[in-house]
Amino acid sequence: GYFIGHRYRINRYALVPFGEALEFTETHGALFVLLSEPDLKHERFNAVIADLRSSELTAEWQKFLAHCTLSRIPVYHTKQVKESLTGRVKIDHLSENEFGALLPSSFYEKLKRIIDIISSLFFIPLFTPLLLVVALLIRLESKGPIIFFQKRMGFRGRPFTMFKFRSMYIDVKGKGFTQEGEDPRITKVGKFIRKFRIDELPQFFNILFGQMSFIGPRPESLELSRWYENDVPFFSYRHVVRPGISGWAQVEQGYAAEVDGMKVKLEYDFYYIKHFSFWLDTLITFKTIKTILTGFGAR
Repeated sequence: GYFIGHRYRINRYALVPFGEALEFTETHGALFVLLSEPDLKHERFNAVIADLRSSELTAEWQKFLAHCTLSRIPVYHTKQVKESLTGRVKIDHLSENEFGALLPSSFYEKLKRIIDIISSLFFIPLFTPLLLVVALLIRLESKGPIIFFQKRMGFRGRPFTMFKFRSMYIDVKGKGFTQEGEDPRITKVGKFIRKFRIDELPQFFNILFGQMSFIGPRPESLELSRWYENDVPFFSYRHVVRPGISGWAQVEQGYAAEVDGMKVKLEYDFYYIKHFSFWLDTLITFKTIKTILTGFGAR
């Protein structure tokens, strides 16, 4: 329903012309119509959007919004619509979830852990033949360890060792390879397993050990985590949920290595934490499958 609805439907929104509502432009399959007076003039709209905290909102406009609600026309605050359309939460301050709290649902956190354990116990034996074949190809192509171990910042700010298939030569060094283009450090096998996310498969064991989840913000290295906290004091808030193999930022943004890209990635991560739920995880799962099939964001 999500994919079909967003591909073949354009939503029309009526904007109350005050405050943040004036900043909206056509985007993400949505059309915005600025109202000149408190009247929809029998036009059909999916919803009315207003900056409910604007001091310019007069009694007449407030009466109009109340009338729309009584007529079963949805009325949304500008912040809610911006977040829904972009899938991001601005990081100028901490943002509470729909229940007015910073802590995600503890019930779903426990349920998600049970799902992770059952799923990892199912997938590890299923993918063992593929794991062995990839390990053999890595060994035949270049010298070095088959598995790459790296310390990452994990759940509740606890460091852990993350497992990945090695996808780079161990004797090729250099700088600036995070930019777009060919990276000479990546092996031929590495290029293939990165494109289809096969290099992430050893993280099934991280999930089984309780260090990661299938879905969640990607864990950052210890050095980068400490560096980003200098720019964003509440960067550590992203560790309130378990890190994942795939996340909202990965399926929406793709690969991001530079500082500006990281700030956008963090906005996606905070959106995920704010809307932490089974349904968002389900959507990310479907989008991840699409990402794997298309190779979107691969490095």
